[in-house]
Amino acid sequence: MPLFDMLLLIAAGFAAGGMNALAGGGTFFSFPALLATGLPPVTANATNAVALWPASLAGAWAARSALRPLGRYLIPLLLAGLIGGLLGGLLLLASGDDVFSLLIPWLLLLATALFAASPWLSRWLAARRKDTNAVPPHAPTSLAAHALVSIYGGYFGAGMGILQLAAFSIEGHQLVRANALKNLISAVIYSVATATFVIAGRVSGYELAILLVGTTFGGYAGGALSKKLPATWLRLFVILVGSSMTLYYFQAMYWPSPAGL
Repeated sequence: MPLFDMLLLIAAGFAAGGMNALAGGGTFFSFPALLATGLPPVTANATNAVALWPASLAGAWAARSALRPLGRYLIPLLLAGLIGGLLGGLLLLASGDDVFSLLIPWLLLLATALFAASPWLSRWLAARRKDTNAVPPHAPTSLAAHALVSIYGGYFGAGMGILQLAAFSIEGHQLVRANALKNLISAVIYSVATATFVIAGRVSGYELAILLVGTTFGGYAGGALSKKLPATWLRLFVILVGSSMTLYYFQAMYWPSPAGL
């Protein structure tokens, strides 16, 4: 691998790890960098998912105290995440690089819009949330929504956490419990998707190892800076990067420049 590509992945991993620790949106840095090194789109997305997997496990472990009282209530949600994540991963593998390439700008657009709208979405959800500790019962529509979000997470993943938090909050969960459930189901989705991609041989181990070096140090730096940097500035920076990447891939996929220009 050229030195420039190695440095690009380390820098992108550092930015992704740091932004995930500070404001979220790390995929906007790591996924395009993997594409820029020449990886096929499906392999780049699979490698990026595996790079995010350890963080999802850490998030689920950190939320275990809020989840322990739920007991058997978690079983349908775990099944929805397991089946949805598997279907999303298989759908990514089945769609192939050509189809996924066409969807990249639309997926980035959706993820950017979700990230940009998340503060307003959180306030709207908080306004409608009931002041109760009761655990809302499962309903077929809510489980179907969780399964659809899980499929999206297994297929692409960017913005999945925002969708999950919205689904759990609309269902009636308080914010702390909704966030804990989001962390748990995200870990399930990333775990089954990671296993699917590894078994299928669509993960590039060399690029993954380099990216993980960057994300590890970036996550540590982000955690150290989390109380010093204005969150609003960081969010605006992620939105700017996401918007730029979206416009770039729309132009590249649908309006390519004539050869030689």
